[in-house]
Amino acid sequence: MIDADDTLHPDQTHLVLAGGDFLHLDDALYAGYRTVDFAAGVRLVDAVAAEAEALNHHPDVTLGYRNVGFVLTSHDAGGVTDRDVRLAVRIQELAAEQGAPATREAPTRADIAIDCGVADAVRPFWRVGLGYVESGPADDIELIDPRGTGPKVWFQHMEIPRTERNRIHLDVYVPVADCEERVQDIIDAGGVLLADEHAPDWWVLADPEGNELCVCSWN
Repeated sequence: MIDADDTLHPDQTHLVLAGGDFLHLDDALYAGYRTVDFAAGVRLVDAVAAEAEALNHHPDVTLGYRNVGFVLTSHDAGGVTDRDVRLAVRIQELAAEQGAPATREAPTRADIAIDCGVADAVRPFWRVGLGYVESGPADDIELIDPRGTGPKVWFQHMEIPRTERNRIHLDVYVPVADCEERVQDIIDAGGVLLADEHAPDWWVLADPEGNELCVCSWN
């Protein structure tokens, strides 16, 4: 039996959300909607706000001209819980009632990984330069944007410096079901597959000049 505060894996949320508006990536559920105008978007947000107040569980909302986005996560539990799933289902219903179709654009998240010998030596440079703050346990400190808009920066320890490749690469996180298609699309666009032994957790690819990108899933 799943408790309301238990964090859920995408395989679990898929049972309820499959074919719907929301996608599960990392520790959150994502959905976007098209509205006929800004006022219609405000009406949808108002309806969702009333429902969120009733459930005492609140989404992050972005509102623009003819578009509304929702991100659901349980911050106290550190991931997606049954509370998020129930609110997602209700948001879908409200959007349908207001004639707002889902955009169904797959969410992505990009992180910057920096190879280094001593993370404590290089981290302050990037923290100050980017205006970021430190986050995480003492043995695995990452840098995050306090405004919540920039990519996370993490540091990958290397005992022996790699001189044959860039020391900085990007990690892009996409829904598990989309990973293989994304990898193939990158190859079709001129990319080279360097390693897939860790798939389906991540694939390592490079552009024609050797700059690397990892396509990652969340499991």
